[in-house]
Amino acid sequence: MSVNNHNNISTFIHLGAFSKYFIPFGNYIVPILLWTTNKDKSNFIDDNGKEAINFQLSILLYTVILGIFSFPFFIFNVFGDASISDLFHFNDISINFSNAGGFRTLIGASFVGIIALIGFFMEIIFVITAALKANKGETYKYPLSIRFIK
Repeated sequence: MSVNNHNNISTFIHLGAFSKYFIPFGNYIVPILLWTTNKDKSNFIDDNGKEAINFQLSILLYTVILGIFSFPFFIFNVFGDASISDLFHFNDISINFSNAGGFRTLIGASFVGIIALIGFFMEIIFVITAALKANKGETYKYPLSIRFIK
């Protein structure tokens, strides 16, 4: 196999992350399939496959963390005027969430949304950069990527 072929495979491993827009979980499935079927052909393909998969797993972890932080804003927005006794019909417990809603919830939810939007664009930029570098025969280390696969 030629070096150019290795570069092309590595490029498609990185670009496989965009398959999530067409295939559920495609951003994991496509790079993993391309990597596992081609990793023995060269160290370059192996390194790029690990980088792409580690980055996608890192994005998943960051999304879960962001979701955990956004959950209270959702709860306070939906149940802002409710009390625990209204929700669960306990008459002796009355904790009111009414002061937690409103403007503070809007600011917090907006902050989480802006972080998610920045992360979305950063992911696109990083994947395209990695694909372009791989096509030139260069290895790209994703920023903010956790090395799950070494």
